[in-house]
Amino acid sequence: MSTFSRDLIGRSGYANEGFADHYDGARPSPPAVALDVLTRCAGGRPQLVVDLGSGTGLSSRAWAARAERVVGVEANPAMLARARATTAEANVTFVEAYADATGLEAGSADIVTCAQSFHWMDPAAVLPEVARVLRPGGVFGAYDYDVVPVIEPQVDAAFAAVIDVRWAARERLGIHAGASQWPKREHVARLRESGLFALAREVHCHAETTADAEAVTDLAHSLGGPTAIFEGRAPELEETMDALTRIARERLPEPRPMLIGYTIRLGITPS
Repeated sequence: MSTFSRDLIGRSGYANEGFADHYDGARPSPPAVALDVLTRCAGGRPQLVVDLGSGTGLSSRAWAARAERVVGVEANPAMLARARATTAEANVTFVEAYADATGLEAGSADIVTCAQSFHWMDPAAVLPEVARVLRPGGVFGAYDYDVVPVIEPQVDAAFAAVIDVRWAARERLGIHAGASQWPKREHVARLRESGLFALAREVHCHAETTADAEAVTDLAHSLGGPTAIFEGRAPELEETMDALTRIARERLPEPRPMLIGYTIRLGITPS
């Protein structure tokens, strides 16, 4: 088992008490269009979808009506407990495991996904397991959303400032995120370098939803883990969070349309 994901979970704060509940309420569910793309590439309704790094089950439950069976794979016990507690669909189950050692049957999956999670994994360890679990011609989709949604220019700018300040604080304090080592922009290159896929490419799509000030600030707070990981050493982050909250309340007195961009890094195994 690769130690990368284990160590990353340990320092992320995602296992902190209460964070899984906040995460599950604040993060967006995958958009239908992204699931449509993966389903088409797989040739139709999948028998089995395996969702690696399934977190609180948002990305697993999204497949419930689209697949015969869904298995979420999650190594963080706190996130896994939330997933099991909030998933009522009988065809969606979860296993506690790391993505490089799922224990699932070889050639059993039509689609394997990583929803906002592939940067938590060591590609050299995980991609061979993905290829093992997928059937010939099976589809791997690592998809991520743009962390600054489009809702209102001043709110967008304040949201972007939170992301920038959080990233700078992590780098300054040596609290590195997964994307520091495995940047999302390099995901397709990793798929190609592995030699395990007949095709690897990017597909771009978007979701349209509505949000109010509370939803926008909750999303910003959920990104990158709880502020407790900084142990009070990043007061600039609290200041930018406060600024986002104030601006969002001023500019979003009512819910309004919000656009979230998605990038799918797609790999298809040889037939």
